[in-house]
Amino acid sequence: MTQDRINLDTDTILEKDAHLIQSFADLNFLKDKSARTVISKADGTRVWDHDGNELIDGIGGLWCVNIGHRRQEVISAINEQLNTLDYYSTFYNFTHPTAVQLAEKLVSLAPANLTRVHFGNSGSVANDSAVRILHHYYNRIGKPQKKKILSRQGAYHGSTYLAMAMTTPAYSDGWDCARDLVTHLRCPHALREANGATEAEFLDLLMTEMRDKIEEVGSENIAAFIAEPIMGAGGIIVAPEGYHKRAIELCRAYDIKYISDEVVTAFGRLGHMFASEDVFGIQPDMITTAKGLTSGYQPLSATLFTDEIYDVIAGEGAMFLHGMTYSGHPAASAAALANIKVLETEQIPQRVRTSGKRFENNLRALSDLDLVGDVRGSHFMMGIEFVKDKATNESYPDAAKVGLRAARHCQARGLIARALGNILILSPTLVLTDEEIDDIARILRESIIATRADLNMEGF
Repeated sequence: MTQDRINLDTDTILEKDAHLIQSFADLNFLKDKSARTVISKADGTRVWDHDGNELIDGIGGLWCVNIGHRRQEVISAINEQLNTLDYYSTFYNFTHPTAVQLAEKLVSLAPANLTRVHFGNSGSVANDSAVRILHHYYNRIGKPQKKKILSRQGAYHGSTYLAMAMTTPAYSDGWDCARDLVTHLRCPHALREANGATEAEFLDLLMTEMRDKIEEVGSENIAAFIAEPIMGAGGIIVAPEGYHKRAIELCRAYDIKYISDEVVTAFGRLGHMFASEDVFGIQPDMITTAKGLTSGYQPLSATLFTDEIYDVIAGEGAMFLHGMTYSGHPAASAAALANIKVLETEQIPQRVRTSGKRFENNLRALSDLDLVGDVRGSHFMMGIEFVKDKATNESYPDAAKVGLRAARHCQARGLIARALGNILILSPTLVLTDEEIDDIARILRESIIATRADLNMEGF
């Protein structure tokens, strides 16, 4: 069956693709078959489209293929697990060795205060789980009114009904979600929000606004503050230095739990297995993770939390009425264990501290181009924001589709990059060679120059 599909020509696949709904896509635009790309093969840092064109995977599948594609260690572990125990649930009184091993491993890697693990199958589910667990926790301790969640403009926490509410409103235009549960704080995006303030002044402003919002909503009504260490799908937004430490101090002062959304940042992307403590110096009450947990080889997520929370929800008379059929799936757990072993054995996070900085610095060098208003991020999590006027940081109108144009030029030159409005996002595999890093920078420079020429020619 697989070979039959591979033997189909590209046009036939795209005709059949009419039945498939792509996520976060302009479905009307995709009615034009030429707007879609069929990816048929992958290996290492690269993928191939169905016509045989080789492409550097500059988005790591979707932030997730940290160890690279087609690693036989992970594939073999999945196959072996399926041949041993293909599926059993972790519901009721059941468990199985692979999920147990993985939970123990995650606890050994996470900040020391996080000792309990609940598995799901996506980052959205991990974040929903975190909130459901906290709501139940507060019910159990006699504070049932503590339900509100503080999030931020520009955040991305998933696309389920609750997770989308915690995500920046720009992602839910025209769609419903649990908005009444969430209050959004200002985005910590210096280019667009600092208005000329220094980094320290901007940080003070953000913290003052956070305190004011807590007091306006009432700390007695707020269950948690959720934050990505670096904002991902909202545009690679890096908060001012010290932001997370100051934010968690406010949370502690007002009896608000801190959820660190490490769906993207964990498992090496910033040079550490978890970034919350090792990079940003905080021990959150909960960490959510997915993506790099299995490097995308299987769908799996995890919500980690403290004994203090666990002791309440596991007390006498409590029932844990939450879970998914595939929570802790044996094959997914095996994939995660094998993936983590590759990360540790090959010291990939440690290598990222050097190779990721080379990547970051190469991309920051693109700031000399007229179209580039900002290059931001860290290591293998980078964003390039395009502007019409560097002096004023004026953006191009949506009709210019600058990010999409740049992404198309990149793909024509052998690189997949992700367009997000006037932003281009790069989140490649973590095993790039120095030569590949330099190639990406070259392709980006050529593509940005070509994009500027297009815009000039069309009068934008």
